[in-house]
Amino acid sequence: MKRSLILAPVALLAVPLGAALLLVAAPRRQSTSTRTTPPVSLATISVGGVNDIDPSKALGSKNAPVVMEIYSDFQCPACKQLFMQTTQRVMDNYVNNNKLYMVHRDFPLPMHAYSRVAASYARAAAHIGKCEVVEQALFENQEKWEVNGDVKGTVAAVLGPADLKKVQALVDSRALELLVEKDKQLGQAVPVNQTPTSIIHTKDGQSYPVVGFVSFDVLKTLLDQVTK
Repeated sequence: MKRSLILAPVALLAVPLGAALLLVAAPRRQSTSTRTTPPVSLATISVGGVNDIDPSKALGSKNAPVVMEIYSDFQCPACKQLFMQTTQRVMDNYVNNNKLYMVHRDFPLPMHAYSRVAASYARAAAHIGKCEVVEQALFENQEKWEVNGDVKGTVAAVLGPADLKKVQALVDSRALELLVEKDKQLGQAVPVNQTPTSIIHTKDGQSYPVVGFVSFDVLKTLLDQVTK
């Protein structure tokens, strides 16, 4: 059963035999320029009736009574506002108290030139355990990288050289693009018509879409009801 709570937003030759023997006998040298892609898993999980969750992009206890999906675009001003003013407080008051399991869903909009790139870097960072620090850097510096497209520079500022190398290898390999695209497809099926769109799922099977930016105080009213 889906109940709607719509809150107005504020705001893809031939080789000579001798030469051949020489090549076989010569020792192999490994190129030092080869970038090794860290092992990744494309496996998703189901929590509280919500399927296709990338666990690296989710926070909280899987036993929480409520699951909250947030469909977001890193270049969307309202998404930044939600992240900075609301999501952080939801983390402190509900996720960290095992009342809510929060899932970030990538929903890059085609009108934003660098949002898909940002989603790729954030997803790669999540898969090496650096989800929160990179998401925060992308949102906090949104006005800078959306002008010059320097998403990599924004990420590099908050990661050490070793972690950045891992992230860049994952981005270059495109190994995680299927997960970004899966989130987009799930959002289109909702359907998500604007970002951010949050969907709150309760353990009794009800779901409440919350569209656009909402303040923490407004969202708290609903969360206090469904997390009892």
